[in-house]
Amino acid sequence: MADAKPPPPVTPATGAGTGPTPATTNPPPPSAPAPTPTPAAGYKAPTSNPALRMMGLPGLPKKLPSRNWMIFWALATSFSAAIIYDKREKKRATARWAYAVSHLAKEPIKSPSEMPRKLTIYLESPPTDGLRVTQDHYTEYVKPILAASGLDWEFVQGRKEGDVRAAVAERIRRTRDPTAVVEAQTQDEVVNEVRRRNGTPEYSGMRGDIVIGRHTWKEYVRGLHEGWLGPLTAPIIPTPEPVAVSESTTTTTTTTTEETPEEGAAEGEDTKEKPEEKKPERPPQPPPYNTIADYPTSPIPMLIPAEFSPSTPLQFPHILGFSNTLTRLGRFLNRRHLADDIGREVAAVCLGAAREYREETNLDSQDAEPEQATALAWEEKDWPKSVWKEAKKDAESDGEKDSTPTPPAEKIWTSPVVLDPRIAMRMRRFELRLEDEARARAIIVPEEEVEGFIKGSLRSLWRWAFTPNPKPQPVYVNE
Repeated sequence: MADAKPPPPVTPATGAGTGPTPATTNPPPPSAPAPTPTPAAGYKAPTSNPALRMMGLPGLPKKLPSRNWMIFWALATSFSAAIIYDKREKKRATARWAYAVSHLAKEPIKSPSEMPRKLTIYLESPPTDGLRVTQDHYTEYVKPILAASGLDWEFVQGRKEGDVRAAVAERIRRTRDPTAVVEAQTQDEVVNEVRRRNGTPEYSGMRGDIVIGRHTWKEYVRGLHEGWLGPLTAPIIPTPEPVAVSESTTTTTTTTTEETPEEGAAEGEDTKEKPEEKKPERPPQPPPYNTIADYPTSPIPMLIPAEFSPSTPLQFPHILGFSNTLTRLGRFLNRRHLADDIGREVAAVCLGAAREYREETNLDSQDAEPEQATALAWEEKDWPKSVWKEAKKDAESDGEKDSTPTPPAEKIWTSPVVLDPRIAMRMRRFELRLEDEARARAIIVPEEEVEGFIKGSLRSLWRWAFTPNPKPQPVYVNE
């Protein structure tokens, strides 16, 4: 018999049928809001530094600076590091050569009245600049080594072209003519006279000359030739003839002065009431006693020494102009090499080892030139163009003049170095020996002598805080 239970009714699926949805169906429920992200288990939110928070300072940034700030800080830090490193190494190089000659200051002397070895330093204003620049160069690179050696030195300073030439030539003429020394009562001669009266013996060993810059070196060489090859008396300078004045001009001037006597008297009273204080004028520069063309025909003195006092030219890189800013910047960041080169030459002067001047091969012409003529020749490229233009203008103006009442000023800087073989063979140059240079390179300069203010302050603070100072122990006296 069949089952009497009827089958259950079939309900159509919602949205699955093709026909319209009955109106009696309910709308879908609203979408639930997105769940909020919850922190993972074990995550701890970052907190600011408690020390900064206690001082009221904000927390450190959580991200790197922008690209522009990164570029700025990278350039600023690199440039500052380059300056600081170069300054430290410059101090180290100068201190190394100062240590290399410091043993000379500890050598005992034979008698208390013995004079020390004395050097002569020649300075002159560079082209189109003042003397202060050269003095600062000497103070920064040369003076520390000379002071450590314990030697004595004197200066010959020139403010314009030709001063050093005149000073060198005058010194040589005084050694050739003893009577001129008595007549010229300079301060140095007065001091030497007092020493001779007291019986103070003069230093009889090797002296030495330090010449700073190519322009000063040219005048030094010219002064040597003028002093030894030139005459002892000054040349006669032709005086200009008086210009004839016509009678008509004299009558007109006399009538004008006679017509206004009161005005002249009033002006005279004003000038008397207000006297002008004039500064003492600088003595004029003496003209050269000979020229370059007189070298072959000039006789050599009989009492000329077989060897002159040794000398050494020191480099003085000096360039001006806005267009040379990059060159000046590069030299500013490499002053350590300049300090090492100058220190090496000054140490050679202090130690007193000398040799003859040699001949060098010119790369342009492949000719052998004397070392005196090519020394520091690269510095001429840094001189301003006005130096060469003024020389051309002066030559043209001198050629246009018919009468020459006074000889024109000699242009030494722009002229080539001319040497006489009799003078060049007697010149000597200081040179550092290999064993002395090896000893100087092995010197280790203490870090405290080259560090800056900040590092030195931190070092002293550390020593003050953490270095134990021994306390003074009480002294017990037995009663």
